Amino acid sequence: MNHQETAKKIIESVGGLDNVNSVYHCITRLRFSLKDNGKANAAELKKLDKVMGTNIAGDQYQVIIGNDVSKVYDAMTREFPALKGDAAPAAQTSGQKKTKNPISRLFDFIAGVFAPILPAIAGAGLLKGFVALFVAWNWMSVDTDVYRIISAIGDGVFYFLPILIAVSASRKFGANPYIGIAVVAALLYPDMGALLSSGNPVSFLGLPVTAVTYSSTVIPILLAIWLMAYVEKWVDKIMPSSVKLLFVPLITLIVVVPITLIAIGPLGTLIGNGLSGGINWLLASGGVIGGAILGGAMALIVMTGMHYAIVPVILSNLATVGFDKFLPLTYISNMGQAGATFGVFFRAKDKKLKSVALSTSFTALMGVTEPAMYGVNMTYKKPFIAGMIGSAAGGAFGMGFGVNAYVLAGNGGLPGLPAMIGPTFGYAIASMAIAFVVATVVSLILGIKEDVPVPDATNFGAKKAEPAQTTTSSPTDELTVVEEPAKIPATNEIILSPMNGRSIPLTEVADPTFGDELMGKGIAFVPSEGILTSPVNGTVMNIFKTKHAIVIHSDSGAELLIHVGINTVKLRGQYFEALVESGTKVKAGDPILNFELEKIAAEYDTTTAMVVTNTPDYAVIEALELGDVAVTKPVLKVEV
Repeated sequence: MNHQETAKKIIESVGGLDNVNSVYHCITRLRFSLKDNGKANAAELKKLDKVMGTNIAGDQYQVIIGNDVSKVYDAMTREFPALKGDAAPAAQTSGQKKTKNPISRLFDFIAGVFAPILPAIAGAGLLKGFVALFVAWNWMSVDTDVYRIISAIGDGVFYFLPILIAVSASRKFGANPYIGIAVVAALLYPDMGALLSSGNPVSFLGLPVTAVTYSSTVIPILLAIWLMAYVEKWVDKIMPSSVKLLFVPLITLIVVVPITLIAIGPLGTLIGNGLSGGINWLLASGGVIGGAILGGAMALIVMTGMHYAIVPVILSNLATVGFDKFLPLTYISNMGQAGATFGVFFRAKDKKLKSVALSTSFTALMGVTEPAMYGVNMTYKKPFIAGMIGSAAGGAFGMGFGVNAYVLAGNGGLPGLPAMIGPTFGYAIASMAIAFVVATVVSLILGIKEDVPVPDATNFGAKKAEPAQTTTSSPTDELTVVEEPAKIPATNEIILSPMNGRSIPLTEVADPTFGDELMGKGIAFVPSEGILTSPVNGTVMNIFKTKHAIVIHSDSGAELLIHVGINTVKLRGQYFEALVESGTKVKAGDPILNFELEKIAAEYDTTTAMVVTNTPDYAVIEALELGDVAVTKPVLKVEV
């Protein structure tokens, strides 16, 4: 199917031309403003060979294309000239700001705050699980110094969780994270804790201070940092430049901490307890029916990112009552998807598909479900349904017997089982086994139609990049493209960090196009400075006119897409300054883009993805360094 035919089919599948208000594209997807999103047929869209998937962000309907997005968009506007116009993207952006779904905004915010700190929480939680296991098996005594030290390593993150939240939330709100730490440090200060827990009335300037314990809390800290961001920005506006360094933090602290103690802390605690109580009531009272509904729907909940909204409740439960009932459902869902793919392994006749199904089923058992879910189950559809049915059966059993998780482990698969160790551990194992077995059996019964192309086990959903072609620029073109040179054979290469900051796994990016590796494998960064440099010796091939994304072809054959921030295409180039042009030869470490980090962070997640778009050309793509990185530090290894 050529681009023109694809464009026609896409318009037909989103409800026809009459259902389209406007459309524009970023570097990976078509972004539609539709009159009625319900008229879009996601199933038909996903059948198209150029379409990797669909996504709804707020009221915007997104069709994920990948490397060919500009070609499909050009074909679409040639076929339907009414869709092309300078006002379309601006109108779309404006319209979204007016009609943005508050629930979607809340999920986006919570995901943006918790995604960066989950590795620390998960690592400490898994350690707590192992400690519980060692104590249960009498491998470790609670009376030893070793136990106390290891327990401190696991418990410390949760006790000082407000500090982690303060840093992440400050960045999300575009505030100074160190002032955020100072606010929380005051709340956690030992003498403050002693004062509030003394049992005696406490007041500040005649106003009563409610006794609240801030260690391990979530909602009060989020509200406090939200207030701090507004106060800091207001003080910064009115304060003369010569004294900002001293008086902006001083006034912010002296205003925010007392207000938090007097009003925000008690309010946040009330909200947190109410939210936890409501969800826990549902989980505790739903029984078998609730378990079947939540277990079956868990894959959809995770796909939409809604599970991030439950993270504060999970953490609150673990900190206050010592267990949580939602986490086991995520384990059960993983087992359901693994079982469905295992069923495909038995049912499939194609040898390559059998191999892919077996390998992705194993990775799902280990807690990495994306290859199974996106690469096999959703591709063939019926196995995905089988996975949900298996998860519903496991969820019904688990909630019927009151299965709990006791720590937040870093893996929802078999390696994370220590999170379940406790009185209900046996039932937890049984519920996961039921999900796997039922999903396998249902997958065998439903079968598959093997007329769908066999997915690539190492790069599910990703499409190999095709050479870019020279196009004629128009006022609405998002991408400036140059004629690509002859294909360079891929060779082994070490790719360097393009920025200062912190590197994280690509799978932690909140945007599913990158987080699910639909564009290919790679690595991501949380920048600490607004400077982007070239990670390789090569040629700048593509620069978006919105300047938020750049494509570089290295001299060793790697095709790299660097995308600054999530949804920053909406800024229309504001806060970005390109330092190179398409066709420029660059060396590793050469500055190629400046961006105003703090201003962008005030509106958008600044997580930057660096993706190897020709992933299928390599046998190995592996992160070399996670954590704090600096420009030109080796971060990614590619091997043929």
